[in-house]
Amino acid sequence: VAACRDTGYDWFEQLLQNLLKSEEDASYKPVKKACTQLVDNLVEHILKYEESLSDSDNKGVNSGRLVACITTLFLFSKIRPQLMVKHAMTMQPYLTTKCSTQNDFMVICNVAKILELVVPLMEHPSETFLATIEEDLMKLIIKYGMTVVQHCVSCLGAVVNKVTQNYKFVWACFNRYYGALSKLKSQHQEDPNSTILTANKPALLRSLFTVGALCRHFDFDQEDFKGNSKVNIKDKVLELLMYFTKHSDEEVQTKAIIGLGFAFIQHPSLMFEQEVKTLYNSILSDKNCSVNLKIQVLKNLQTYLQEEDTRMQQADRDWKKVAKQEDLKEMGDISSGMSSSIMQLYLKQVLEAFFHTQSSVRHFALNVIALTLNQGLIHPVQCVPYLIAMGTDPEPSMRNKADQQLVEIDKKYAGFIHMKAVAGMKMSYQVQQAINTCPKDPVRGFRHDESSSALCSHLYSMIRGNRQHRRAFLISLLNLFDDTAKTEVNMLLYIADNLACFPYQTQEEPLFIMHHIDITLSVSGSNLLQSFKESMVKDKKKERKPSSDEETESDSNSGSESESEEEASKPRRLRKRVDSDSDSDEENDINAVMKCLPENSAPLIEFANVSQGILLLLMLKQHLKNLCGFSDSKIQKYSPSESAKVYDKAINRKTGVHFHPKQTLDFLRSDMANSKITEEVKRSIVKQYLDFKLLMEHLDPDEEEEDGEVSASTNARNKAITSLLGGGSPKNNAAETEDDESDGEDRGGGTSGVRRR
Repeated sequence: VAACRDTGYDWFEQLLQNLLKSEEDASYKPVKKACTQLVDNLVEHILKYEESLSDSDNKGVNSGRLVACITTLFLFSKIRPQLMVKHAMTMQPYLTTKCSTQNDFMVICNVAKILELVVPLMEHPSETFLATIEEDLMKLIIKYGMTVVQHCVSCLGAVVNKVTQNYKFVWACFNRYYGALSKLKSQHQEDPNSTILTANKPALLRSLFTVGALCRHFDFDQEDFKGNSKVNIKDKVLELLMYFTKHSDEEVQTKAIIGLGFAFIQHPSLMFEQEVKTLYNSILSDKNCSVNLKIQVLKNLQTYLQEEDTRMQQADRDWKKVAKQEDLKEMGDISSGMSSSIMQLYLKQVLEAFFHTQSSVRHFALNVIALTLNQGLIHPVQCVPYLIAMGTDPEPSMRNKADQQLVEIDKKYAGFIHMKAVAGMKMSYQVQQAINTCPKDPVRGFRHDESSSALCSHLYSMIRGNRQHRRAFLISLLNLFDDTAKTEVNMLLYIADNLACFPYQTQEEPLFIMHHIDITLSVSGSNLLQSFKESMVKDKKKERKPSSDEETESDSNSGSESESEEEASKPRRLRKRVDSDSDSDEENDINAVMKCLPENSAPLIEFANVSQGILLLLMLKQHLKNLCGFSDSKIQKYSPSESAKVYDKAINRKTGVHFHPKQTLDFLRSDMANSKITEEVKRSIVKQYLDFKLLMEHLDPDEEEEDGEVSASTNARNKAITSLLGGGSPKNNAAETEDDESDGEDRGGGTSGVRRR
């Protein structure tokens, strides 16, 4: 127990629970006997330890050892409180420990937690013992900080509500703090800047917290407390606490919200109040609201749900005891209906908190959603895209928790994950955008570690088992690259990253993607060329009849192409020479098109923008080809309608093949879409257009070539691809900076050699 101080004791509780449960019906109970011996000896050990301390000089120093002993006793009490009943009298004096170190506070809190569980089980405890406990707890509540107050009020709740019924004692304490709050409120209303308030701030913070804590454990609207007064205490408390949530000091606001959270555990219906809804939802959805307040609201919801859960489990246990006599189960339904309605109110805002830059906010939002789903309070389908998005969080604990929830949902409701997969991918991009600390750098879709796995790899591995779902998912992602989809470039980069790094297992998966890339390319590509041509201005001096050859895509409808343009527009089998565009010809082509550019550069920018999607697809295809070592002919022969068995072979992945779409990265880093267009940028776009055009003409490899002979068309295609993907002449790529160029050489350069070959 001492060793696990930071990681939690769930394992120990689970162990005790399971061991004790296994022998519930047995006549021989060795575990129970062992537990009794352990507990008795630990108490013995604590007393001996006390004696040794009183003999030595270092009086009043509580060591970590003592804390571990008392914590262990608490864990035993939590699972089987009967074990500690005979030791309650021994534990009580520890409530008067002098507090100076962290360890002293731990002792007090754990003793309070033990007494809370054990005192209600004692038969005829003495009056003085109970009175002493009440006195001790009250002193602690008045004197010490939040953690101590919380545990002591909780213990007092158990002692007073279940054993002594000493309501006047608690009522007096409540009135003391409630009265102080009312007074501070009226002072603040008179003069918000008064110096008295500054001096009284500690008293204000303590009163807000203590009033809330008392309301959590005692229902002051019972007659036992307020007698026959007609005042509605819970509404009065709500009004007071709400007043201080609008205070200018954030610390006061936080304490008021903590107080509200406590009050809502006793009276959940208060969460339906309009002012509470407005407060919670505005804190959660306001981008500029302080992180501490957001976290506190999420913590309030979390504590409420945890309490509900404990309440339900207790009701369940009580029910099992009497289930044999009763007919119908009518318990738990009312409260679960209430918590369900409450979560419906705040669900959207809690989910939106996933898109927060601070990981602590995301952490508590995820806890609330996990509790809500585990208790079945909402329909899970609305959470799926958010959970997919949280599965890309940089922190492993959060990723695993989100992934775990998805697995649970998938078990119960087949098809939900697939239904929301694309929405989840888009949302995960938003989460990554929020987390991205450096806005200059484009958001990437893989982990920046040695695995360089896709951020959404868990999602893909959940879908890939079902061929139909997998294909539908991949096609939906590829459709985002279509020129009509108008997806923003950085999101396309993010999705291409994921597609490049998904954990593919059979050859069918990448081949299917490449097949669809080819289809998208041929449609989107020709649309793109067409719209660029239409934007060009006709050059009157060089007007000449367009070539009448129907077979080419580049019918020279701009009417301005130079000789080599016309050469390029002949059918490919009539070409004079394979490499018609040597450097000088290429220059001529660029110049010819440059002359026809319209004054307004919007179409150029539009072309550069839309072409990024197509470039990314080209890169992706090239990357998958290199990664899996497929030949052109294998890709060409693939047909999606063939039986699955043909392509069920496992993939042999090449190592060290990285996806690095240099052009798109340059485009995003230089913020080309919003920057001024220079002559050089124009040239680079025109060159891209010409390479693109060449590629489109040679998209389908020639079938009629003899084996072993690389066709002119394949050569031209490879040259165009190399040039397009940044392996070509860098002097025309205006958007490049020095360092980008060098890292392009060593990353992109390696693969472009392969492409040329």
